[in-house]
Amino acid sequence: MLASDHAEVRQVYVDAVLNLSPRIYSQAQLDAWSTVALLPGVLDETLQSGYGLVSCNGETIEAFAVLHPVDRVALLYCRARSHRQGRGGQLLVSLEQEASRQGVKKLRSEASYISHPLFERMGWLTVEKEQLLIGGVSFERFRIAKSLA
Repeated sequence: MLASDHAEVRQVYVDAVLNLSPRIYSQAQLDAWSTVALLPGVLDETLQSGYGLVSCNGETIEAFAVLHPVDRVALLYCRARSHRQGRGGQLLVSLEQEASRQGVKKLRSEASYISHPLFERMGWLTVEKEQLLIGGVSFERFRIAKSLA
């Protein structure tokens, strides 16, 4: 992922949250979650310092994923129109390979109700459910991990 991709991956993030999640999350949750991508400083460190990959359709970024730090999948988002096309799985496999190449034995992440089934299909295990606040709104997500050894 290039620095010039950062604005577009933020758009992918917002699109994924608003268009893949309405039946699972409340409007207050969607509003709080989608705003995260647009707030100054919130994703900057992850996007700038992480190992990021994109999946494109021509010149348009349809999905992206970021390792940050090297033992954590920090972000994995796909536009609604490209959902269930294998992009997320391909990106996840590539991140796992990169982490393994860098000597990581176990990856960790946090998964929403949207991404959790993908991670499970890819061999990730749920460690625990956790509660968190995003913009003052309560969310539940899954702490997950996968052994690479």
